[in-house]
Amino acid sequence: MTAMHDQFDTLARMYEDMFRLPWRRHLEKHSVLSALGSFGDRAVLDVGCGTGVYTREVRRRGAARVTGYDVSEGMVARARLIERGEPLGIEYSTEPPDPATDCYDLALGVYVLPYAEDYRSLVNVCAAAGRVLRPGGLFVTLPVNPDYDGRRDYYARYGFRLWDAEPRADASRVTLELAFGPYHEKITARHWSRTTLERALAEASFTDVTWLDFQVAPQGVQEHGREFWAPYLCCPHASLITCRKK
Repeated sequence: MTAMHDQFDTLARMYEDMFRLPWRRHLEKHSVLSALGSFGDRAVLDVGCGTGVYTREVRRRGAARVTGYDVSEGMVARARLIERGEPLGIEYSTEPPDPATDCYDLALGVYVLPYAEDYRSLVNVCAAAGRVLRPGGLFVTLPVNPDYDGRRDYYARYGFRLWDAEPRADASRVTLELAFGPYHEKITARHWSRTTLERALAEASFTDVTWLDFQVAPQGVQEHGREFWAPYLCCPHASLITCRKK
């Protein structure tokens, strides 16, 4: 996965700007934070934190302790730079937390499962969250929707395109084309079936796997109207999954 990590090292600025797009701001973020629930005095791990957009949001909403973990040095460097300018008490690392010394109540993994290139890697990514969650701890994650619409322009109104790069099967390649503002980049992700995702989560010691529907924040409906969101809600490009550590 080295080439993929090198690509993400150069895309840190685009990753942040992508959160200005309506579907991420009013639909994805709204749905993810709703799935995580209240933070109270909880400890939260953001797996695949990127530049820390969700990490910072979770901290601002009251989580007592927040850690961002990402294998991309470029993403983590950018997150640390933002932390120095706006200190929130967040720790960022390119090394996974040590289960012998660390424990979390909640874990978040946004678009990390699509970059597992084989089944064992998929289980390992899930286990990276499971190893440091307390029993009963919640894991919220977003893989590619196993049943996403493969027509190239179906998601174009939202600032991206998605299509099969090869016949759809477990670990088959999916092309994500990001085209908004000054950006035009292609990223390779992986498709995983619903059955295989549930099996991998179970092998990583998770239970109570639940597939949630995405929801649009009221402001998003007010600004863009219901018709704008209808294609995505009918067939989202990602799935929203919650599960709990055994």
